[in-house]
Amino acid sequence: MSATSDNQGSSTRPYLLRALHDWCTDNGFTPYLAVYVDASVQVPMEYVKNHEIVLNVGFEATSGLKLGNEFIEFKARFGGVPRDIVVPVDHVVAIYARENGQGMAFPAPAEAASPAAAAEPARAPTPLRSGLRLASESGEPPAPADHAPPPDDSPEPGGSGGRPSLKRIK
Repeated sequence: MSATSDNQGSSTRPYLLRALHDWCTDNGFTPYLAVYVDASVQVPMEYVKNHEIVLNVGFEATSGLKLGNEFIEFKARFGGVPRDIVVPVDHVVAIYARENGQGMAFPAPAEAASPAAAAEPARAPTPLRSGLRLASESGEPPAPADHAPPPDDSPEPGGSGGRPSLKRIK
């Protein structure tokens, strides 16, 4: 091992995710996660588009939410059907407040940069707003994110062509 890897410590991503989730809920905002989806992510695949899914991780939309250091786990309903969701923390590419887009973006996982994934055009996840910046786990200054259009806030999957989101129905 090199001295650099010995001195880096654990990833800051899970701590930042928990902090921003707390900030969203403390301020009455709805925390959303943008997730890069591959075989290691357990989500309803019918809601995945371009290897990405956006998940509402507010307490109103989830049950048993665990924001761990390795995985984010919870239960949620998609189209009225309860599902178990498991997301590796390194697959979260952004966390932001639905209401104002404030949050933080992260680099995609290393396997997203593989030759097969490289065939797809590189772009910032669509839910990111121009104010978000990529967070660097190496301590370097953040790189600016590409300017992307604001997300479609339509809550119904397949509604007006908007992105799917979680909605708790009582």
